[in-house]
Amino acid sequence: MLKQTLTIASFLSVGFIPLAHAVDQTPDDRWYIAPFASFVQTGGDRRADQGWGGGMGIGKIIDRHFNVELKGFYDGFNGHNGTWSLTGGTADLQYYFVRDTFSPYAVVAAGGMNSCVGGNCGAGVIGEAGLGFTYELNDNFLLRSDVRYRYNNNLNNHVQAGTDQFNDMTVNVGFVIPFGEKPKQVAKAVVRPEPVVTAPVPVAKPVDPCHGRHYKSSKVDANGCPLKIVLKGEHFKYDSAELLPPAKEILDSLATDLVNDPQKTEIEARGYASSEGGAAYNVRLSERRASSVISYLKSKGVTNKLIAKGFGIENPIADNSTEAGRSENRRVELIWIEN
Repeated sequence: MLKQTLTIASFLSVGFIPLAHAVDQTPDDRWYIAPFASFVQTGGDRRADQGWGGGMGIGKIIDRHFNVELKGFYDGFNGHNGTWSLTGGTADLQYYFVRDTFSPYAVVAAGGMNSCVGGNCGAGVIGEAGLGFTYELNDNFLLRSDVRYRYNNNLNNHVQAGTDQFNDMTVNVGFVIPFGEKPKQVAKAVVRPEPVVTAPVPVAKPVDPCHGRHYKSSKVDANGCPLKIVLKGEHFKYDSAELLPPAKEILDSLATDLVNDPQKTEIEARGYASSEGGAAYNVRLSERRASSVISYLKSKGVTNKLIAKGFGIENPIADNSTEAGRSENRRVELIWIEN
């Protein structure tokens, strides 16, 4: 059973690796409770049937990858020597590959358990290892499930004749209820300098160096004409191309100006990523984000020629060895193409 369980865990781990390319993450350090039900597939040493149980966990989110949790449980099943009852508790350490709506994790645990069968009882130690996931239905309710290999040593208490060491597998299904409000994402402010206003020339008609383009931008040339807008920081949902409200606010203002702008210039959305994750994955993510920006502008009635391109980790604007630098490199740039 140990060999089979570890083989399953290895394949599941490989499947979760592409999900671990985190981009932007909101810190969350809330406490939670986690009730669960269990299915127990007993090992051959117990000479027992499969069984059922349940329990409750109390835990805390430490950071973007780790949870710690104290858990109590009870399992029961029938065996050749009578009815088994297992009562115990563990201290769990969970490692999350990624925090998102679907969040896979690995878990290791250690603790103690009292085992009784046929009138014999004895306390022992247990260790567990496995894989699982949570699925967020809302900020304060998540579904959770994991599968674990459990090793039990009853320390020569002779609860079962012939051996004091047992190997079981458990499948746990339950939910997680965090306490308090989930921390919200905070958008970085985007500087939008006002365009330079050209003083009127007497008699002659004023010359507009921007050719009618006077909408606000994060980057302007020497005349105050827009060159590009940069969306970075918390403008996209974590590891996703979904636009967040701060990005939509910027694009709504831009779309209004473009619709009213008589100069139909070509605009190119260029997506970039930090050095985290694989190169091919980052190219796809940056291209999806650029396409998301283009689709949003079109939905607002913009008729300019719009092009989306993904460049992955090319052209970094900051140091990828620091989180602050990587955050700067995760961006979509809207570039005005002069004809």
